[in-house]
Amino acid sequence: MTGLLYHLVSLGCAKNRVDSENIMGLLGEAGFTYTPDPAAAEVIVVNPCSFIGPARRESVAEILRLAQYKRGKCRVLLVAGCLPARHKGELFREIPAVDALVSPANLDRVPWLVRRCLAGARATALRPRETPAARLPRLATGPPHSAYVKIADGCNHTCSFCIIPRLRGPYKSRPLEEILGEAESLVAAGARELNLVAQDTTFYGLDLYGKKMLPKLLRRLATLQDLAWVRILYGHPDHVDGELLQVIREEEKVCPYLDLPLQHCAGDILRRMGRGAGDLGALLALCRQRVPGIVLRSTFIVGFPGERRRHYRELLKFLEAESLDRVGVFPYSREEGTPAAAYPGQVRDRVKKHRLQEAMALLQQISLAGNQKLVGETLMVLVERREAGGSYAGRYYGQAPEVDGSVFFTSKAGLNPGDLVRVRVTEALNYDLKGEVLP
Repeated sequence: MTGLLYHLVSLGCAKNRVDSENIMGLLGEAGFTYTPDPAAAEVIVVNPCSFIGPARRESVAEILRLAQYKRGKCRVLLVAGCLPARHKGELFREIPAVDALVSPANLDRVPWLVRRCLAGARATALRPRETPAARLPRLATGPPHSAYVKIADGCNHTCSFCIIPRLRGPYKSRPLEEILGEAESLVAAGARELNLVAQDTTFYGLDLYGKKMLPKLLRRLATLQDLAWVRILYGHPDHVDGELLQVIREEEKVCPYLDLPLQHCAGDILRRMGRGAGDLGALLALCRQRVPGIVLRSTFIVGFPGERRRHYRELLKFLEAESLDRVGVFPYSREEGTPAAAYPGQVRDRVKKHRLQEAMALLQQISLAGNQKLVGETLMVLVERREAGGSYAGRYYGQAPEVDGSVFFTSKAGLNPGDLVRVRVTEALNYDLKGEVLP
């Protein structure tokens, strides 16, 4: 079976990308060869997203598109990730071209599934696991200078709007030494920046070691010689404490950047969401006090069941008062199987759309005002790519890959992705910055 060509399509978040890179590593070790051309592939793998309705519809459309290649050379169509974990019966019934299904907990069984299907069977690997599989091989697909590191899978939170715990199971931390080994390999391959991801990075270690271990992990990562930055994504307000903030402040390589999805600010709505009703303003103030210059990123949901106009206006006032550096806003998606789907007070789609547009307009103004404060400042910028016309695009520590803006700048010297350069900011845009390299 070795030597067969496979093609892979990955949709969704950075956590999904890591899973897809693990699948590619597993297939590579099993003797399969990647091809960017789906028409040439004998095996096609799609790792879609199933978090909310729009993503799920996009995923199904992509599976149907790829299913057309079964009329040609493709002998196996395998669907991985959360979608098969949630819709096993529907996928097999409604898309007969699908040959195999695998959940995130069983990625190590992908080569076995493919061989079963090549032999004429239809197969699945969907059983939950109490512990994550041992470290999986990985074929990086992103730029070598920047990489994601998944430190855990699953989730123990009970947010009423979220299906992830049901799909991925309880929180499962990876052993610290295993993470460090992967990080060392990525840095040896050229990574200057590591971005830590999980359903909740700040919960890391509680299940495995009985205490939060993210601070220790960060300090260990900061000792890697050729690493420049390590960034925390997907945190949770319940698990941010003084110890974590102290590490962010003290370790030069740990970016003073914290991605902390808050989802709302109104106590009534937070309680209905299953996220408590703590003083989020006080938490943000603590972050800024303990880590001067920290860049705070968050996401919020508008149109959650029971959100009245007063709750929404409270959210707008909160966003304006806090002036968070990076914010994403999403309309509530009614997900079957979640408690919130059965809540009374479902908000009409047109109201959600209006609230989303109004909030995004406000956040654009806030983002521009924040960027204008950086004009004249000198920032250390990680080079991402060369642009048309000889200019460059990069990011400073306050910009995470893919989700935040960029720094565009000119330089007379030839630069390569992964270089770190000093850039003086000369112009602020809504989400991006412009500048020039300093000698």
